[in-house]
Amino acid sequence: MRLIPAIDLKSGHCVRLLQGDFAKETRYAPDAAELLEKYRGLGADWLHVVDLDGAKDGGLDNRAIIAQLAGQRSVKLQVGGGLRDTAAVTRMLDLGVARVVIGSAAITHVEQVITWLDHFGPERITLAFDVRLDETDIPRVATHGWQRQSTLTLWNAMENFGRSQLKHVLCTDVGRDGALTGPNVGLYREAVRLYPRIQWQASGGIRDSRDLRALTDAGAAAAISGKALLEELIPIEELHPFLPNA
Repeated sequence: MRLIPAIDLKSGHCVRLLQGDFAKETRYAPDAAELLEKYRGLGADWLHVVDLDGAKDGGLDNRAIIAQLAGQRSVKLQVGGGLRDTAAVTRMLDLGVARVVIGSAAITHVEQVITWLDHFGPERITLAFDVRLDETDIPRVATHGWQRQSTLTLWNAMENFGRSQLKHVLCTDVGRDGALTGPNVGLYREAVRLYPRIQWQASGGIRDSRDLRALTDAGAAAAISGKALLEELIPIEELHPFLPNA
């Protein structure tokens, strides 16, 4: 399993939100370029970047930073946030981003997203399904920067792409995101069981190397970590098995 460090951008700054709440923001001192170099030095070969302004209201404040990050070739970028039409997806890929992350559009414009998978190829597209568990522990999808809750389950959302070339799916348990409470291992184990051909990326709650090993055992292809890495909660030597260039 590959560990992919995450950077969330808001108004040009690196931040973390607690459970997707824009009112619960922690801002970090290093800028995005410094963090990329830090993670490259640790051995990361991918970086996950979320444009929170784009996700919330389509803002373009962080595009120059993303372009700067994409300009280096040592670490590949996977970028999401506000990519809801063909022009936005094309512009992001033209910046040099290796893979775009499609969230809300994967719920609201399924047929359009399927055409993107066909046109750009399944290696250039990751679908992001951000879920909250309901009272019966069924994962239901949240959209628009986690500001809207749908009635659609994760499994319904996946069924919409059954005839597509879909390969990469990022699933975040919103209730655990930024909380350092441990990932929802059972969710990812079930996802891998139901859709074994998908390369699942797990996100939300990672706090230590035991969590990374548990996700490996569950069959996740990658784990996205923001806060635990930003706050250096995991010893470097314990990260090495999950960083390809360590």
